[in-house]
Amino acid sequence: MTGSATILGLSERERIAAAIGRAEAGTSGEIVVLVAARAGLYRSPGLALALAVALALPWPLILLSDLGAGEIALAQAASVLATLLLTLNGRLRVALTPRRWRRERAHAAARREFFGHGLAGTRGRTGVLVYVALAERYAEIVADRGVRSRVEEAQWHAIVSDLLSAAGRGALGEGLVTAVERVGAVLQAELPGSHDDNQLPNRVIVLD
Repeated sequence: MTGSATILGLSERERIAAAIGRAEAGTSGEIVVLVAARAGLYRSPGLALALAVALALPWPLILLSDLGAGEIALAQAASVLATLLLTLNGRLRVALTPRRWRRERAHAAARREFFGHGLAGTRGRTGVLVYVALAERYAEIVADRGVRSRVEEAQWHAIVSDLLSAAGRGALGEGLVTAVERVGAVLQAELPGSHDDNQLPNRVIVLD
């Protein structure tokens, strides 16, 4: 993805921001939505593949060809370079990364963004981050301790599952609006209150 417009259009972001405002109206909770193109760069799998090619290629050439040592070395270098060039493609690097590693990276990124965007600094510790990493097909709702003390983690699972389904069918904006509305309903039920002091902006953060 080359720009934020390719992830969410302006009208979609405005709809999500409006949904955040409505969701926060009857609760002391603070909701932030963050969509990342990817949670990591995943350079290691590409380097590992290039190393594997470099180690494996000489043997069939030695056994099945009459190439000399210098020619084999050149072929080896060319194959490594070609592999590294291929792995400049971000999607390929993600595909080469084991799913468990991708999930761990996205989970860590969600926590990092939660703290990085001030959600741990709200009065009452009621910040909630709706996080999506598109390349990893990962979503998570991260809540501060003021919310966790009242809301079980399991209450977020269905919201996350439906959000991922919406993203998978190309309806990310619609899915985020619905997710925000459902998060707001949970917060209004468990943390009711006025929202006269909006501590965080009602906007969607998009990371390319």
